[in-house]
Amino acid sequence: MYSTAATRHFSGTYAEARRKFLEAAAQRGAAVESFVLEAHRGALGETLATDVALLGKPNAAKLMIVSSGTHGPEGFCGSGCQVATLNDADLMSRLEQAGVALLLVHAVNPHGFSHLHRTNEDNIDLNRNHIDFDAPLPVNAAYAVVEPFVLPGTWPPAAADEAAMAAYIEKHGMRAYRAAVTAGQYTSPEGVFYGGKAPSWSNRTMRGILRKYGTAATHIGWIDIHTGLGPYGHGEKIYPGRNAPADLAQARAWWGADVFAPFDGQSASADVSGPVVSAIYDECPQASAALMGLEFGTLPDMEVMTRLRADTWLRRHPEAPAEQQRAIRKDLRDAFYCDNDEWKGMVLGQARVVLLQTLQGLKGA
Repeated sequence: MYSTAATRHFSGTYAEARRKFLEAAAQRGAAVESFVLEAHRGALGETLATDVALLGKPNAAKLMIVSSGTHGPEGFCGSGCQVATLNDADLMSRLEQAGVALLLVHAVNPHGFSHLHRTNEDNIDLNRNHIDFDAPLPVNAAYAVVEPFVLPGTWPPAAADEAAMAAYIEKHGMRAYRAAVTAGQYTSPEGVFYGGKAPSWSNRTMRGILRKYGTAATHIGWIDIHTGLGPYGHGEKIYPGRNAPADLAQARAWWGADVFAPFDGQSASADVSGPVVSAIYDECPQASAALMGLEFGTLPDMEVMTRLRADTWLRRHPEAPAEQQRAIRKDLRDAFYCDNDEWKGMVLGQARVVLLQTLQGLKGA
């Protein structure tokens, strides 16, 4: 059994998570800055913001970044890890002694975190939004084929919709189906895994944060915490950076041979079109960057996908009965956050190991 002391850092709502994060940052003496999403309020009427906490010198040459909440309710996990880190006196001491600055970015997508949507206030998946919008948009021709049965007119899907999905998977294979659905699409604003038509508020905010806090760094290690893919409680180390052998080799040198790259077909994740961490190449080109998406498993992958589809269907159908709306919201939260001590203990143990490995990597850089 895992102690309540180890898991008290997690929260049940975005508002609680934000309060715990800000309190822990203040107690640790961090420099805190808040970026408020002015045009929207939270599910409880609260202010929505991406908050950052910096420990260490603002112009440190070596910088560790830990971000949470890129995909809304995945923030429950990431926030818990960040609050636990702020309460980890030993880790804080190691960082200080090494001269490594720590930047915690809390709730990259505060609207989705609060309202229990994986996407943001405009139904944009932030890990498909960090692309060059001056260039032609990525093309995902298969998405138009699968959307009618991925997002049917009624929920739960009718038998005919389920049969159409099964037929597509049988013909093209599960990997092709997952790529068609999850890689990112730019044609259906009310669809799943929508990348947007322009940089989102969160995209612009994250880039501003990187320019302010990262331009003095020569070496950056960035951990973006996610949930929803892979075996229950297992933290898969996903390499979300550019397809460059030297960069992937550096990630494996820091974090081990079990760092998997989506573009190699090894990862539980699809090779997505515009991950948040890719902004580092634009905003901090002077730095050598080691990047990781730390992905903790929750439920079986297809169950998570079904709940994501239901969430998007609900956005299309706000007239749905209140009871169905509540059920879909709860199901989505449970798809990305296992609210039990066992899972939280697994998460915290693995996350701490990764942060220690990142510290060692930065010290040796």
